[in-house]
Amino acid sequence: MNTLWKAVGWAGGVIGAAATGVAVGVAANQKKVFQDRQAADPLAAEPLGELPASRESTVAADDGVPLSVDEVDPDDGGAPELTVVLVHGFALDRRSWHFQRRGLAALTDPRVRQVLYDQRSHGRSGRAPAGSSTIDQCARDLDAVIRVTAPEGPLVLVGHSMGGMTIMALAEQRPELFADRVRGVALVGTAAGAVGGAGLPKSVLSRYNPVTLGVGRLAGLQPGVVEWARRRASTLTWSGIRLLAFGDHHVSPSLVDLMAKMINGVPVRVLTEFLETLGTHNRYKALAGLRHCEVLVISGDADKLTPFSHAERMAEEMPHGELVRVPGAGHMLMLEQADLVTGHLVGLVRRSAAERSESRRSWWRRT
Repeated sequence: MNTLWKAVGWAGGVIGAAATGVAVGVAANQKKVFQDRQAADPLAAEPLGELPASRESTVAADDGVPLSVDEVDPDDGGAPELTVVLVHGFALDRRSWHFQRRGLAALTDPRVRQVLYDQRSHGRSGRAPAGSSTIDQCARDLDAVIRVTAPEGPLVLVGHSMGGMTIMALAEQRPELFADRVRGVALVGTAAGAVGGAGLPKSVLSRYNPVTLGVGRLAGLQPGVVEWARRRASTLTWSGIRLLAFGDHHVSPSLVDLMAKMINGVPVRVLTEFLETLGTHNRYKALAGLRHCEVLVISGDADKLTPFSHAERMAEEMPHGELVRVPGAGHMLMLEQADLVTGHLVGLVRRSAAERSESRRSWWRRT
């Protein structure tokens, strides 16, 4: 029986990690992991994910699921010129934008208002019906958040991983929004299609994978058992996060801890429900809807989940944007290389706030 619980814990960790890019088949030495977690940490005093409270509210999705939203005004109290909406990735929550939230709030040229929210079944948002765990529905959720919290004025949309996919799906559904109001889009560590075609093996994301099917069914019948076994595999998960979500194996233990908190906050059952939509995501055609916007595509060249080749492929479809390659950074580049990513977002915001020129660049500015 003990062997069975270990297998369930490992499998649950694999599925959760597969969808978010962490802890896939990592055999961790517990003593080594303990030593790594006790190593000198430059971010030990950083209140990760615990920035002062702003205006928190709830927005009802079109199917009634409550979405938890945070609105952040400029630090100096000045009037914002535009609204930046940040959309987190799968199995994470809005805390993943910790550094960018602080950096954009301090911006004065231009001042921006920020909207951060937790995707359905993630973070503080409500649990959604299984059949609604799709990227299309996530796009409708984003639309609802914009309608309620930013009904007018210019917008910049920033999405990481599945958050970027959500923005692409919204461009399919609401092309007029991108033509009229969306001034800028940042796609961070994401892909427009062929998820699993490079990087993480596609079979892990497949709904036909027997491990996925087995754990998904068990999570539906005995969720307490699966979550208990998952907690027992915490050392494996922590080591896997560090190995596969970050490019630098000496990354701050506090960042790995934050990732673990976010991932462990999402039930295994939810993770399995999203696998089909991730595995079938294909929105290269939707990128044409971003032709009216300033576009930033930024990715780490050590990303094991959505490798830099995905960013290059998207760049081919959007010849008017900016492609940024972040040396040594992994999938969670906005945590790992926070200053660099925030700096490029500030550049995007400034370009988006400036008056549009009639003549647009027809080449990529490569960094």
